[in-house]
Amino acid sequence: MKLLLILSILAALAGPEQPLRVKSSSGALELTLSNPSGRAEYSVSYRGEPVIGASSLGLVTSVGDMTQDLTLTAVEERKVAQQYTLRTAKTSRVEYEANELTATFEGREGRVLTICFRVTDSYVAFRYGLSVRHPLWEPDLHRTVVYSEASSFNFPDGTTTFICPMAEPGSRWAHARPSYEEVYTPDAPMDVPSAFGHGYSFPCLFHLGETWVLLSETGVGSGYCGAHLGEYQKGKGYAIAYPSPDENGGYGTAFAAVPLPFTTPWRTITVGPLKTMVEATAAYDLVEPLYEPSTDYQGGRYTWSWLIWQDQSINYEDQVRMIDLSAAMGFEYCLVDNWWDQRIGRERMAELSAYAQSKGVSLMLWYSSNGYWNDAPQTPKHCMNTAIAREREMQWLRSIGIKGIKVDFFGGDKQETFLLYEDILSDANRYGLQVIFHGCTLPRGWERMYPNFVSSEAVMASENVFFTEEDAEREAFDLTIHPFCRNTVASMDWGGVILNRYMSRDNRSRHARTTTDIFELASGITNQAAVQCVALYPNNLADVPQFELDFLKTLPSSWDETRYIDGYPGRYVVLARRHGDKWFVAGLNALKEPLTLRLTLPMFAGQEVSCYVDDKKGAPGHARMKIKSDGKVKVTLQPRGGLILCP
Repeated sequence: MKLLLILSILAALAGPEQPLRVKSSSGALELTLSNPSGRAEYSVSYRGEPVIGASSLGLVTSVGDMTQDLTLTAVEERKVAQQYTLRTAKTSRVEYEANELTATFEGREGRVLTICFRVTDSYVAFRYGLSVRHPLWEPDLHRTVVYSEASSFNFPDGTTTFICPMAEPGSRWAHARPSYEEVYTPDAPMDVPSAFGHGYSFPCLFHLGETWVLLSETGVGSGYCGAHLGEYQKGKGYAIAYPSPDENGGYGTAFAAVPLPFTTPWRTITVGPLKTMVEATAAYDLVEPLYEPSTDYQGGRYTWSWLIWQDQSINYEDQVRMIDLSAAMGFEYCLVDNWWDQRIGRERMAELSAYAQSKGVSLMLWYSSNGYWNDAPQTPKHCMNTAIAREREMQWLRSIGIKGIKVDFFGGDKQETFLLYEDILSDANRYGLQVIFHGCTLPRGWERMYPNFVSSEAVMASENVFFTEEDAEREAFDLTIHPFCRNTVASMDWGGVILNRYMSRDNRSRHARTTTDIFELASGITNQAAVQCVALYPNNLADVPQFELDFLKTLPSSWDETRYIDGYPGRYVVLARRHGDKWFVAGLNALKEPLTLRLTLPMFAGQEVSCYVDDKKGAPGHARMKIKSDGKVKVTLQPRGGLILCP
């Protein structure tokens, strides 16, 4: 209290002309907060150089406009230190320290806006709080609507972007957009309009010389809507935008309805070299678990018939083949996709689950999220959109031994939709079910918030490799950009590893995969999800080398540590991940020419390791190699090829 009082007095004496500053513990990152002409503004510098210039702050609400006529009245500073564990993310144990500054601004008629900043050596984060001081003669206000947010990010001229456009609501197949399934554009100037005129989905990656910045948000649950970046404005940058009214089929509000007082989700600004982008944990540091797990959830790998065999494979016999494949490979799960209720039936599904369990395999089942918000025809429908339906369905799932669900086709980023995500997760936890989301939004800290959350699609995923040659051609680019943006902020159910050479059941027709086998194997490491898809098919047991199958039998899906080794978004990536005491180094090359790298791998210094790499013709190879005592090694990744080094 004494510290708060002293700082409040100092803030009042300093006046709006004197900005407030807070630095990270190393001093590399610095936040500056100012209050010019009744507005709140901030800026961020890294190693003395500006990365975000003067940028707006504030909220527009039903109880007042908190973007202007603001007076800074109090400042509180404190240090934050936390330790926590994670089960389904890129690391299992996190320790972090932050310097926190909370500024209190008074507006008109007793409205009080607080802005809390946290500054670490890798990111700046901020969130708002709003309360109302009621005069005795006025009735109390206990609720408000947040219509919009002034938060902006004003990057220096010359900054380039690696960002993904928000789709037109209700567009494309079955009117199911937006679902975060658009294409990233690399190294684009800021003044190029987004493809659909609706701004950009989080996360958004920016490049400023030697420095990179990753924007995202975290902590969005049932109490708020999801946000994204609006269109670029010269001199102002990008502002936070709320959902379009047309999302979710027009159902639900396009703003946040909240009780008073309240706090918003966090906006995160990760700053530094690419290593910082890959290893930062801002998405998890700033949230807390919302409930306890009902059981000891287990990660693992799953087979999935639908990717290449498509709807025709949703029959009892083909699913037995996929269960047998999982059992032969030692995989923990098999995912049965859409139409199972009609093409297999509930009685036979119980038989299928019993058969899987007899083989040491657990089933996961697909569901539509619908309700109302799109025209996707796939069933089962109307099982996950209401509490009564979920209760009935999840009781049955538990009774036949199902261990997870994949819920698809959500409607956008409205608060109503985030409430549905949270309700599904919470109800599923009561019945011991892990949850994967598809056709969905970006997870925002959910690995820590919801203990039975596994991963989300929220990406242009592997099904597109099947659908078109154009998307198959782009696979290598996609999988070398996601480790720096999409997959570094949240688990990603991309749906690989693909070892069929052709995108057909006979493995001879339709278009070809454009990546090498080693690229695909390595993607099982660079793509992170605690329940990982390995898209093998029974024919692969005979048509790929045995050493590839042997590797996949031991492929971990959970990681205790992740390290950036080398890379550039959309061109190539080399990551190291640790499972227990074993390190796995994986590299992907998206270029159309060979890439020779000189890597430093201290985790393998002086050791002999297994090396999986393609030859000059793109054929897969496997050998043992000795790493020098200084950990340095020279490797060549073939065009759209890969590399794995492991024990």
